[in-house]
Amino acid sequence: MKRTAYCGGFRENHVGREVCAAGWVQRRRDMGGVIFIDLRDREGILQVVCSLNRLSPADFHTAETLRNESVIAVRGRIAIRDAETYNPRLPTGTVELRAQSLTLLNGADTPPFPPEEAGTVREELRLRYRYLDLRREEMQRRLRLRHETTGMVRRLLEEEGFWEIETPTLTQSTPEGARDYLVPSRVAPGAFYALPQSPQLFKQLLMVGGVDKYYQIARCYRDEDLRADRQPEFTQVDMELSFVEQEEILTFLESLFRRLLQQVKGIRLPDPVPRLTWREAMDTYGSDKPDLRFGLPLVDVTSIAGRCGFSVFRGAVESGGVVRAINVKGGASFTRSDIEELTEKALSLGAKGMAWIMIRPDGELYSVLTKYFTQEDMSALLDTVDGRPGDFLLFCADALPVVRRVLGGLRLHLGDRLGLRKKDDWAFLFVTDFPAFEYAEEEHRWVAAHHPFTMPYPDDIPYLSSDPARVRSQAFDAVLNGVELGSGSMRIHRRDIQQALFGALGFSPKEIEKRFGFFVEAFRYGVPPHGGFAFGLDRLVMLLAGADSLREVIAFPKLRDGSCPLTGAPGTVEEAQLSPLGLTLAGGDAAASSVPAGATIPHDIDVDRIAQLSMLTLTDEEKDTARRELSEMLAFADQIARLDTEGIPPTAHVLPVSNVLREDVPQKSYPRDNLLDAAPAVQDGCFAVPRTVE
Repeated sequence: MKRTAYCGGFRENHVGREVCAAGWVQRRRDMGGVIFIDLRDREGILQVVCSLNRLSPADFHTAETLRNESVIAVRGRIAIRDAETYNPRLPTGTVELRAQSLTLLNGADTPPFPPEEAGTVREELRLRYRYLDLRREEMQRRLRLRHETTGMVRRLLEEEGFWEIETPTLTQSTPEGARDYLVPSRVAPGAFYALPQSPQLFKQLLMVGGVDKYYQIARCYRDEDLRADRQPEFTQVDMELSFVEQEEILTFLESLFRRLLQQVKGIRLPDPVPRLTWREAMDTYGSDKPDLRFGLPLVDVTSIAGRCGFSVFRGAVESGGVVRAINVKGGASFTRSDIEELTEKALSLGAKGMAWIMIRPDGELYSVLTKYFTQEDMSALLDTVDGRPGDFLLFCADALPVVRRVLGGLRLHLGDRLGLRKKDDWAFLFVTDFPAFEYAEEEHRWVAAHHPFTMPYPDDIPYLSSDPARVRSQAFDAVLNGVELGSGSMRIHRRDIQQALFGALGFSPKEIEKRFGFFVEAFRYGVPPHGGFAFGLDRLVMLLAGADSLREVIAFPKLRDGSCPLTGAPGTVEEAQLSPLGLTLAGGDAAASSVPAGATIPHDIDVDRIAQLSMLTLTDEEKDTARRELSEMLAFADQIARLDTEGIPPTAHVLPVSNVLREDVPQKSYPRDNLLDAAPAVQDGCFAVPRTVE
């Protein structure tokens, strides 16, 4: 039976036609002599009417015994539904297929959950049966959006003269900010490939090779801790251009995103797209990926607060710190519990406390801070933050990085709490002029903030060795609704500057040769000025789809622990597979263990789930501590489980079974009434405990 059209594609202009539809049975309703079937495919649902008057007894019996999610093909005529049975929620809601023959293509067992209800079940279960989850309308819509977005990206880039070129997936390990996924080599025992964290070096070599404009829908891999907007394998739209300057790339990207968002989702970006330097973003919003859908800027009040009598403010300023504030318009309606919640949030972000001023509707100032300011300084403070009746002012005083982190986090928390971060609002911007370096305390050295191939501004090159903190890079990010879509930069194309930057990072000539030898050698043969950009396709589609996680826009994603519930990956392998690679399994049976002796077996620890079950609220630091301590406990249990106890008799009790603490002399029991004397409530001769959980 050849399918005529998709189930969701039939309309009134098909009425009277003999057609064939095929799909999955979503629902079957037996009305006695007439059976209604909701038939579903990727394009939608079509009502199929099976009647004894039109179907053979055998086909009608097949319809009677159909189970949900069975696959069938139906031939018949499209007809107008009776007016009282119209379904305005469906595009096909005015027509139906009146079956003349029905073929069962494949039956189905009862699924673990109905696909249309998959959004209400536990995520681990959904991903275990992802092929069922993908059948629901919302997932089909998201996959279609991803397909359309990818296709539009290709068309727009090719219109601009870009060539799509693939780069290697098995490559050399180079430091790019995260751990590599390593692949052992069979032909070179003891040697490893690395899966690419990005095509960075290869796309620059394509520019050396004269390609001029390159792009790739690239698969990338990073072994790092996961979160809602991060997966171990992800897709990015990668591009590189030759003979350009930073302004030309930004202008091109603005045009690209303007057309892409307009054509895929109907989003109109402002002209021009806003730009902020990294310092402006950090000082005004406390983040290098600010959400501009709402206000609540950070306001610097250091000069005023530094001369008040409040020791916390003065102490912070005298030690070189700052004092900044956020004015929450209308926040005077906050209750005491609201303020306590904000204080707890500030503490979780690293603050030592949270000072505040409430300006009541009648203009009265309600705060302990009022006694520490002169009337003149308080007026200046309110003017600086635009404090008006009905506002709530919150403050943070500390070192600049701490204040940025605390108030930036509080700003986003308030945006969520006040309903200011609406998913149907869109705010796009570029952040430019990032620092070239950041100091790694644990390594006691400067590291590249972007990557070690980013061109500094010419005016800052003299400070590469003398003052790395002062050096700005020609790097830029694209930000949409507070999410970093992607990063780009002008690349270093001069050997002397590249060597100077390697020197600032503390790389020895031997390390440079080992890590980047093939790349540095290319600089001997003429490198054009070039720059590039890459953005996360998964992240963009996640935002456009209104989803809360990358897992909702990737067909087969991983969980937070990097595992795949569908396939069971990562899993153990047979020793026969490892032998040609020069690898062996310690501890015996390859099927039983794939870890070296003394090592720990990795465990999937969902700390968020444990905290939820325990009714605990944990900070990120507390989650890391809990995960580490639980891992250590389980690792100890693993080591005990691997001990060879063959031939060792079990020990029922370590100590002799006897009471060594006191003489075991039975005493007379207390009367029940005496035991209940202190009970706040008694019922049926027992303590009465109020029900607290329904």
